[in-house]
Amino acid sequence: MSVPSARSAPRVLRLHSEDNVLIAVDQIDQGIDARGVAARERIPRGHKMAAVAIGKDGPVRKFGQIIGFAGKDIAPGEWIHEHNCYYAADFARDYAYAADARDDDLLPASQQATFEGYRRANGKWGTRNYIGILTSVNCSATVAKFMAEEINRSGLLDDYPNIDGVIPLVHGGGCALDVKGEGYEVLKRTQWGYATNPNMGGVVMVGLGCEGFQIGRWKEAYGVAESDTFRTMTIQEVGGTKKTIAAGVEAIRSMLPKVNAVSRETAPASGLMLALQCGGSDGYSGITANPALGVASDILVRHGGTSILSETPEIYGAEHLLTRRAKTRDIGEKLVGIIRWWEDYTARNRMNMNNNPSPGNKAGGLTTILEKSLGASAKGGNAPMSGVYHYAEPVDARGFVYMDTPGYDPVAATGQVAGGANVLCFTTGRGSAYGCKPTPSIKLATNTPMYEKMIDDMDINCGDVLDGVTLEEKGQAIFETILRVASGERTKSEELGYGDAEFVPWTIGATM
Repeated sequence: MSVPSARSAPRVLRLHSEDNVLIAVDQIDQGIDARGVAARERIPRGHKMAAVAIGKDGPVRKFGQIIGFAGKDIAPGEWIHEHNCYYAADFARDYAYAADARDDDLLPASQQATFEGYRRANGKWGTRNYIGILTSVNCSATVAKFMAEEINRSGLLDDYPNIDGVIPLVHGGGCALDVKGEGYEVLKRTQWGYATNPNMGGVVMVGLGCEGFQIGRWKEAYGVAESDTFRTMTIQEVGGTKKTIAAGVEAIRSMLPKVNAVSRETAPASGLMLALQCGGSDGYSGITANPALGVASDILVRHGGTSILSETPEIYGAEHLLTRRAKTRDIGEKLVGIIRWWEDYTARNRMNMNNNPSPGNKAGGLTTILEKSLGASAKGGNAPMSGVYHYAEPVDARGFVYMDTPGYDPVAATGQVAGGANVLCFTTGRGSAYGCKPTPSIKLATNTPMYEKMIDDMDINCGDVLDGVTLEEKGQAIFETILRVASGERTKSEELGYGDAEFVPWTIGATM
């Protein structure tokens, strides 16, 4: 990828030799020449201009891949977007299962990076130390919030500096669901994943008592019992709202000394599990922040860590690039099976996969889900794919893995954190505002104007990749930031207080 040196002329990119579009790094006004092609109309920054003539129904190519088809004859210099480029999924994709399979390129242990984390009894490492208040059902959400507010108002945490906070993790489900169905199993896994995430030092779970998601059944499924850092209760059993709030506050008060009795110590980078997220994507996402994060992901894998790519609707059309990297055919076939599930899931809900991208994505230059997915999948770098997981399943493989989640960011990240992610990187081009307690979220801007406009929300500017910073340099800088944040450096979203409201388990199936 090269960037013209003449800053007076609008900058354009051709990302692959087979591409028939140019990307406008800067706005191109009508009549202006860019790479030997005169713009026939204004081309907004981040959008696409035809580099050559494309006949009606001919493939439109970006990243060397098909991103759509011409809705009419397109002349060189025309703006390519929804008005003349349509989505179609029925074209051949070669899954080439495990064709590029290889072993992870691990560094010797003596050369692997470290961070300062919290050692947990099960051998995992935390990057934060929270007490979480989980709720079995929406009916207990208010009580959970009142418990956390009471602790925060009391000033109790001032005496426990090693505790990052008390967070109420409330949701809108837990009842009116098939207690033997898929939706129940997803919620069960999600709740357990949060309860055991290494960033949790203690947990209280509160329910109503008569809901479908019974706390007793959940505890029995995982073989857990009450302890000095794990307590459960229901409003009906305790005797109402006020008594339950008091009981919850007392349970948390009794946990504080135990949860606080930890200190950071040197941990191997193999103790990091990185969630890869993107939201509010734009035409720059697949050029700057996403591939730079992919470089950081590859570095983490070489240092023995794990990274999780997700958001199945946003790798749709790019899944063939992942199946080639699967370590085994079975891993690749599992991913394609998930793709087929999503095709059926959207069809029976009278949707299609091209309902994503969003209006904001399109305003930023993304035309079809195929284009968005090719850019989004770049977050996964180039490491071998060592596993594929269903939503909120515990991730037990090392290296680069995939987890099935929706594309909606809070739901997707909730599944990754339930899977064990203890740090998260979130790329954005339009400017997503997001946090993810108990896991710190590092925000990566795809372009400099948005970074400067939303400086209070963004941690890293990847827009300088368009000015000559290499993806390798930016990826290394991201990796170093991950290590610092894992060691306790606060992210912008943490400073702003984001993260309490972003716990959103995936709701599958009918609400009865």
